[in-house]
Amino acid sequence: MAELQTVSGYGQGGVSSIERNKVLRNTYTLLAMSLIPTIAGAWLAMALGLDKTMLKSPGLTLILFLVGAFGLMFAIERNKNSGLGVALLLVFTFFMGIMLSRMLGVVLGMKNGAALIMYSLGGTAAIFASMAALGTMIKKDLSSMGKFLMVGALVVFFGGLLSFFFPMPALQMALLFMCLGIFSLYMMYDINRIVQGGETNYVSATLGLYLDIYNVFQSLLAILGIFGGDRD
Repeated sequence: MAELQTVSGYGQGGVSSIERNKVLRNTYTLLAMSLIPTIAGAWLAMALGLDKTMLKSPGLTLILFLVGAFGLMFAIERNKNSGLGVALLLVFTFFMGIMLSRMLGVVLGMKNGAALIMYSLGGTAAIFASMAALGTMIKKDLSSMGKFLMVGALVVFFGGLLSFFFPMPALQMALLFMCLGIFSLYMMYDINRIVQGGETNYVSATLGLYLDIYNVFQSLLAILGIFGGDRD
């Protein structure tokens, strides 16, 4: 049956190649659009000094992030089949830009901060291009990777909470590299799901890829800041 579906141009769930290509095209378009609110949110937060305020109140910032991020993601999934889902996704990316301003502000306080940000952007773009190409070219369904990646993401999440309350440099460094690896693989996995017809909603697909890119960029920037930041 799998061979018959492949020959006839259908993937998982009987999704035609035309529909899969449409989802992929819409996902890339919305993903590109989502970067604009992220940049705007980060710029506005730093212009208003919110990045410094959040650094002074880490506990309150953590609560705000958890409530805001998970609340918006829940709302996006509930409304993913309507225009409201797209609007909520753009609001979410604006919010995530505000949250990202904390790290950007710290890095920009370094002498080579602007260069580190550009390196991180370039590295993230290179990783995404590579993983997207792999996810598209690999004909095998990679859905079996899902459980492994989910476990890895949960380890990173709860490990991050642990390191927040009990700061341990070795643990934080290990989590950064783990986060970089897990979400790089998630890029390939998420693209492959679209190509294979496992994901048919472009709003959900965009949300997943956005989180992949966000986490890879943030991890790269933190690693470069630790090892290559000029604080003198």
